[in-house]
Amino acid sequence: MPTLALASLLLLGFAAEAQRTASDNPPMPDFNLAGSDPKAVQIADEVMAAQGGRQNWDATRYLAWNFFGVRNLTWDKYTGNVRVDYVKNNTKIMVNVNDLKGKVFKDGVEVTQPDSLKKYLTEGRNAWINDSYWLVMPFKLKDSGVTLKYLGEDTTQTGGRADVLQLTFQNVGVTPENGYRVYVDKGTRLVSQFAYYKKADNPTPDFVMPWQDYQTYGKIKLSGDRGQRKLTDIKVMDKMPESAFTAF
Repeated sequence: MPTLALASLLLLGFAAEAQRTASDNPPMPDFNLAGSDPKAVQIADEVMAAQGGRQNWDATRYLAWNFFGVRNLTWDKYTGNVRVDYVKNNTKIMVNVNDLKGKVFKDGVEVTQPDSLKKYLTEGRNAWINDSYWLVMPFKLKDSGVTLKYLGEDTTQTGGRADVLQLTFQNVGVTPENGYRVYVDKGTRLVSQFAYYKKADNPTPDFVMPWQDYQTYGKIKLSGDRGQRKLTDIKVMDKMPESAFTAF
């Protein structure tokens, strides 16, 4: 086969594979596709595939983990119900992150005063927003409000080669002014490091942390090792009793 024809077939094959991967991982509503770099979007799709794939992520219902020894979280992805148990002060918050309804147990009693209840339910939702991002960020690269840019190749703090994506946000979350640089390993296509910017346009990051020690939970891969800090007791479950989100 002539070299030119072979090259054309290879290019067509790569294009078809990229198109298939993208169709397997459609963006969430209001993901800024028009403002994102095509290469960054392609890499985001490769990350999703490496983590277990969109189908398996969508089928994952219950997740539980401990956030840096501070609190335990249990999350029903299908309903938005979240349970937050603080380790040191015995505060328990059960909140639906979609409608901010729920109940709170603090200082030995249930909180019923409306303003106080709303305050603690909001605290619980915000804890979930923060803590879940530390666990499942690689699955959220094409989330609503996200813009992805490709910044080229770089070396992580552990010496690995990686493609670097810039994530910025618009009109989403508690702190949309934040930004991240996400390092995607050249070989595994798993996230291997991220850099956090309190202000997305700051020249230097506020911190840089590894994403290490990936394990398979259910049918997806998750990392709990952030260097000096750890997410522990990670679980993925198919079933949980309803009382997990209602009983103190």
